[in-house]
Amino acid sequence: MDPLLAPTGLQIAWFALIALLFGVYFVLEGFDFGVQMNVGTLARDDHERHTLLSTIHPVWDGNQVWIITGAAAIFAAFPEWYATLFSGFYPVLLLLLFSLIVRVVAFTYRDARPGDAWRRAWDGIHVATGFLPPFLWGIVLGDVVAGVEIDQNRWVVTSAAGLLQPFALLAGVVLVLLFWLHGSHYLTLKLQGDLRERARRRARLLMLPALLGGAALLLWYQLAYSHQSWTWAPLLAAALALVGTLLAQRGRREGLTLVGTGVAILAAAATLFGGLFPYVMPSTGLEGTGLTVAGSSSTPHTLTIMLVVTCILVPVILVYQSWAYWVFRHRLNEDGSTRATVKPLAARLAEGHRRAFEAE
Repeated sequence: MDPLLAPTGLQIAWFALIALLFGVYFVLEGFDFGVQMNVGTLARDDHERHTLLSTIHPVWDGNQVWIITGAAAIFAAFPEWYATLFSGFYPVLLLLLFSLIVRVVAFTYRDARPGDAWRRAWDGIHVATGFLPPFLWGIVLGDVVAGVEIDQNRWVVTSAAGLLQPFALLAGVVLVLLFWLHGSHYLTLKLQGDLRERARRRARLLMLPALLGGAALLLWYQLAYSHQSWTWAPLLAAALALVGTLLAQRGRREGLTLVGTGVAILAAAATLFGGLFPYVMPSTGLEGTGLTVAGSSSTPHTLTIMLVVTCILVPVILVYQSWAYWVFRHRLNEDGSTRATVKPLAARLAEGHRRAFEAE
């Protein structure tokens, strides 16, 4: 067997870990993007827009940790993958980075001063940076798994216009639909009253397009681009998760609908990354120019040290984020506040955590 197609256990572990980091990012940041999309399409006035953003304000920045970790992992574990990716994808990736930076500014300055015009401007940025990043992520992911033209120097020679191939565009649209649906389910779990009912109706409206679009994307990928047959299993899991979500919608099981779309997103990520293996960037150009897991990784010493550090830090991140979600688990009232009933010690800790975000 070609040694470039036979990675070591350590290399496989890092490829799987990167896939997991991106999958978790898409699940957690996905509903943040979905909520931002609904700011412009669900809320009717400034108060409602503020209420929608309040549902994600305490957690959205923590959710971004996963993509920072994932990008750093690619840079350190597979430096050639990172370099080749940026050699041809930099227009898309720079636009993506710019939109994520502007998004941070919108969260920071939206309520920094009074005035309807001021807040409407930032709300418009929230909507734009809700739709744009998922679409761009879809293009990048779609092009990576479907393959681009790579030359002998391991430079991507596909033009920027060439990156807008049909499969990548479909991936962008499907990610937008899935995240929008995911965010709408999140809102049904976090809101009360009429706004909650509107979020539920929006989720029902998005369910069929997301289901059909996701099925078309994954079947196209599995039949045309996947390098593995076992990825039919996560593909089936994604389909079953969305069908289960549809049933949970009809039964008004709000927690299950959010879990369902989360599982579907994770399963879709497993299908795409699993079918990519043993490559990290297949090539549609010269034979042998594609990047493989075995041929683009760092040294075993580097991978080992990174794995030890990751095994220490990731549990810390999980504990902190779990605590944050528990503290802010309550539904928002009509006035945007919460009435939480917790034990005295937990109440003091939770109140301190809330104050930290209210002071921003």
